[in-house]
Amino acid sequence: MRKPIVAGNWKMNGSRASIVSLLQDLKTELSGAVADSLVDVVVCPPALYIEQVQAVLEGGAVRLGAQNCSEHEQGAYTGEISPQMLADFGVEYVIVGHSERRALYGETSEQVAKKVEQAQRAGLLPVLCVGETQAERESGATFEVIQSQLEPVVGLVGIDGLENVVIAYEPVWAIGTGLTASPQQAQEVHQQIRSWLAVKSESIASSVRIIYGGSVKADNAKELMSCVDIDGGLIGGASLVAADFAAICSAASGL
Repeated sequence: MRKPIVAGNWKMNGSRASIVSLLQDLKTELSGAVADSLVDVVVCPPALYIEQVQAVLEGGAVRLGAQNCSEHEQGAYTGEISPQMLADFGVEYVIVGHSERRALYGETSEQVAKKVEQAQRAGLLPVLCVGETQAERESGATFEVIQSQLEPVVGLVGIDGLENVVIAYEPVWAIGTGLTASPQQAQEVHQQIRSWLAVKSESIASSVRIIYGGSVKADNAKELMSCVDIDGGLIGGASLVAADFAAICSAASGL
């Protein structure tokens, strides 16, 4: 059985005061599924607030993640943060390859693969984002695009390296747009990813967690999370509302 995971990507949102309020609300709302360890819950604040969030979460069931990392361990990379630095602050997960990083900052799949490798070296668990644009979906190239994003990672860390990776399928056209892939559309892509992995390793394909992201909300989470190959979610805007995020976590746990 694959344990569901729900990760909240706060993106560039929050302040010292609002984060205190959000975390207090989360502690109240996140019970049951989290307390009973039915689902892994992760929050990924902006890097500047990681130490503050870590102090509040310490000793609790919610895990700490980061939104990005460098592919380098150290050196003359002004403004970058290495996975080793993140680990030094208690970070356990890190998002890599988010479509916003690919589109706005020109990250390539080869660069993302190096981030996966470096994150694993630091003992972090990468949440590897893949997904297609609207134009790519309409042209029938959805899985071709996703395969091109996965292949450099497998080429660098090996198929067995995916044992310590969470794959997040995020159709670019559904991120922050209010559009959501239907459960059938999402399940189809998740199944394709798992089938592609199975050609290389049946055991990895059956054990790797593949989660969905893209305008997931409290009112559509249950139907999405009930799909056989969807193992949770990478949540954007809804992760900033404690009650909504908790409802999504409960949906992922099956409660």
